[in-house]
Amino acid sequence: MNERPIDALLLVSFGGPEKPEDVVPFLENVTAGRGIPRERLEEVGEHYYLFGGKSPINDLNRELLAAIRKDLADHGVDLPVYWGNRNWDPYLRDAMEQMVADGIRRPAFFLTSAYSSYSGCRQYRENLAEAVNGLDLDLVRLRLYFNHPGFVGPFTEATRAALAEAPEGTHTVFVTHSIPDTMNDASGGPGVGAYRTQHEEVARLVAEGAGAGEYSLVYCSRSGSPRTPWLEPDVNDHLEELAGRGITSVAVVPIGFVSDHMEVLYDLDTEAKETAERLGLRFVRVETPDRHPDFVAMVRELLTERMAMDEDPDVERPTVGRCAPNPQTCPIDCCANPRGEIPAVR
Repeated sequence: MNERPIDALLLVSFGGPEKPEDVVPFLENVTAGRGIPRERLEEVGEHYYLFGGKSPINDLNRELLAAIRKDLADHGVDLPVYWGNRNWDPYLRDAMEQMVADGIRRPAFFLTSAYSSYSGCRQYRENLAEAVNGLDLDLVRLRLYFNHPGFVGPFTEATRAALAEAPEGTHTVFVTHSIPDTMNDASGGPGVGAYRTQHEEVARLVAEGAGAGEYSLVYCSRSGSPRTPWLEPDVNDHLEELAGRGITSVAVVPIGFVSDHMEVLYDLDTEAKETAERLGLRFVRVETPDRHPDFVAMVRELLTERMAMDEDPDVERPTVGRCAPNPQTCPIDCCANPRGEIPAVR
């Protein structure tokens, strides 16, 4: 048994601007060290200005935080819950300093990112390692949950409901954030390609559970040099292809996202919807898990599962589908950092 029991939960997210003057400084945080010109950041910032210069992500996290606290209390789990962001206030370091001041010593952390990749998992752990430096905190990782029933189930339920209202022959389009091919290849270990494989598995599970007919997995939010290969096809290109094949209705399911933040609101609800309208496609976007009771309960289940593993490393870890539960501790070569660094928090 670990001498220090888990004594808190830290909700870890990406962060986002709260007002127009935050937008460029936020993007500077996100792209720090990459040498991206301010003009380019201002161009990307236009996406945020369409929504008043505010990302919905922080408000969504506040609501999720409240739901998690209530769920823990309702189920007799007496632990405080904190929240820290990688790229905007409240920052990870501030959250950790508050935990130390409150006497916390061994917090578990939950990522609002479900899949294996450098940007979706390992970079979070690098940021956590930097934020905890010099503090007497022993961080404990909760496993990734792409194949947990509490993540797959809400998508299946929402997709089934959307298809029940859709005409026969509706094509289901599963969408996630694109990443460079090299990042995908390194996800889960050298040459494993876990990022794409995990999404393919979730798409299969949701499609089968929702009774979908024909479906596909596509990508959004590509950035960077056009000379660098990224996962394809892009959702807008795919809609063009579907319309060319005579498809007249699509249900778009954002399986790469836990809530309706900017990539969903802009890339899907704005750009992809406009593409569909131009092509004459009936378009419906399926809900994300967000504060679905099963998703909130999943956070508690992952926490209590990890607490139980201090006494029994073979405790049952619920999953659905063909993939094994994500490792509780990542291998050193998992989701390699492009800079070749090894995170202190695994």
